[in-house]
Amino acid sequence: MWKEAIIFAAVLLGLGQRALAAVTSERWGAACDGEVKLFTLTSPQLRVQLSEYGARIVSVEAPDRNGKRADVVLGYNNLAQYVEDPKDFFGAVVGRYGNRIAKGQFSLDGKSYQIPVNNKGNALHGGTKGFSSKVWLGSIVADDAVEFTLVSPDGDMGFPGTLTARVRYTLDQGRLRIDYTATTDKPTVINLTNHTYFNLAGEASGDVLKQEIRINADSFTPIDASLIPTGKILPVAGTPLDLRLMTQIGEHLNADDKQLHFAGGYDHNFVVNGKAGTLREAAFAVDRASGRTLRVLTTQPGVQFYSGNFLNGTNRGFSGKLYRQHYGFCLETQHYPDSPNHSSFPSTILKPDSHMHSTTVFVFGTE
Repeated sequence: MWKEAIIFAAVLLGLGQRALAAVTSERWGAACDGEVKLFTLTSPQLRVQLSEYGARIVSVEAPDRNGKRADVVLGYNNLAQYVEDPKDFFGAVVGRYGNRIAKGQFSLDGKSYQIPVNNKGNALHGGTKGFSSKVWLGSIVADDAVEFTLVSPDGDMGFPGTLTARVRYTLDQGRLRIDYTATTDKPTVINLTNHTYFNLAGEASGDVLKQEIRINADSFTPIDASLIPTGKILPVAGTPLDLRLMTQIGEHLNADDKQLHFAGGYDHNFVVNGKAGTLREAAFAVDRASGRTLRVLTTQPGVQFYSGNFLNGTNRGFSGKLYRQHYGFCLETQHYPDSPNHSSFPSTILKPDSHMHSTTVFVFGTE
């Protein structure tokens, strides 16, 4: 692989001690009959790598309390591994509709649509070839930002309308901000999110069961045996899904609760407290041993907490270590799963006379 680096660096004036920011790009390989670039964003706190394949987060290197750096996301060393493994969505932007649509079916303006099913008879993360398996067009748009663009044609995976989606990553010290925007030429449905698996102890450290999490949600959307929401919104109080106080991820995984049995652990949408559309805390996680912390802010109405239940030891990551069950967790900020089939859920309909915009921020730090 040859490297063609484009380096943009600037001293950001007028911001006190704010230091140099830099972004580079290099040719990473080929997929879907197109060249794929890898971008690297650096700040004094973090080093983040992003790929045009799936507009994905490939790597996040973050320091522990002693300054020792480790990669805190799960992922692969090369593009070919991502192409060969579409089922785990490591680091990818998923869509056109992230999460699940029951039986891959929904109606819009009196017309029925069918999305290819790929998960227990349902459509997951946009169907059999969603946005995670597409080559986006990446460009450096600032000294600290990369933007990815994808044009999804009318009928792509059965969805109506030509959709133009943009995802911008901005690195500011220890904050990685993701801005999602989209427009369409016909009414459609959309739900974009990022599917990064985190392990704050480091991706080679084993399971995350002793890492702790807090989710800012008084309620959740319960699921059935096929992991589709029932349409109800229930309180978390008195259930193993009450994560409003710091809780070890593994503390309740073996609880005798049908919601956990259905998913083999946590794979649930939590209704984030506060007003949707405003940036507020969705979750906070910490690894006490290393001191690394992760705070997740979002404007979205929900967050899917997934405890890596379906990782099965077939994925060999950066370190050469196999990723087994619960070796990472996801916090996917989102609209609710299967919203097109539940009128009581916040709408995911996008029309030509409007645009979709949401923001999520991952804040990395230490305690």
